[in-house]
Amino acid sequence: LHMGKTMKEDLTVVAKYIKQLYPPEFNVFSIYAELYHNYFASQAKKNAESHLEDKDIYLLLSWVHNFYPIDMRKDHALAKELDKVKLGSLLPSSLSKELEKKYLDSEEVTVNNSLRKCLDKEIQRWKEDKEPEKLNGHFQSELLGIFVIQSIYSGQKRAQDISRAVGEELSQRLWKELPAFLRSYRDAFEDFKEKSKKHRYYKPILIANINNCWNFR
Repeated sequence: LHMGKTMKEDLTVVAKYIKQLYPPEFNVFSIYAELYHNYFASQAKKNAESHLEDKDIYLLLSWVHNFYPIDMRKDHALAKELDKVKLGSLLPSSLSKELEKKYLDSEEVTVNNSLRKCLDKEIQRWKEDKEPEKLNGHFQSELLGIFVIQSIYSGQKRAQDISRAVGEELSQRLWKELPAFLRSYRDAFEDFKEKSKKHRYYKPILIANINNCWNFR
């Protein structure tokens, strides 16, 4: 954050005031921009090659794909000058792809674990002597129907905030995993229907789960 802010502010000063003090052939802005970029890129590469936690990988990828190439160009004068220099990416393509794979693998596991825990909690609720909650006057499982959808959507949104390509890749992965979750849900529900017919709230629980189907569709 400090390097990004410093680079943006300093280059803005160079673009607006300093480059006019030198002959055009000196390419003053290009020299400043390349030096800043080379240092920033070297630090990014150094961080990328070290052991990073998941949240650090996400932040670094956000800089590579989003903050650095987009936010740096929000100042009109700076954008005009940077377009002439063509600084390129903060990380080599191979290293960026490696980080993207780590992020996608981790995010996929995180979402799947979240869905599994949600289903486990829902199954536990069926065993309790408790009537399901009502939403808009209808029996429904807020935990299962809403939480599952939010978990998937949130994962997609985080990935899309890095880049469209990363978002699309995660979406494809999650849509492959979702049927497996739905099968587990169906199997657990069928098991409940067969074994829990004497449950005090058997019928409301059935209705709640049937109503969940609309949300999942």
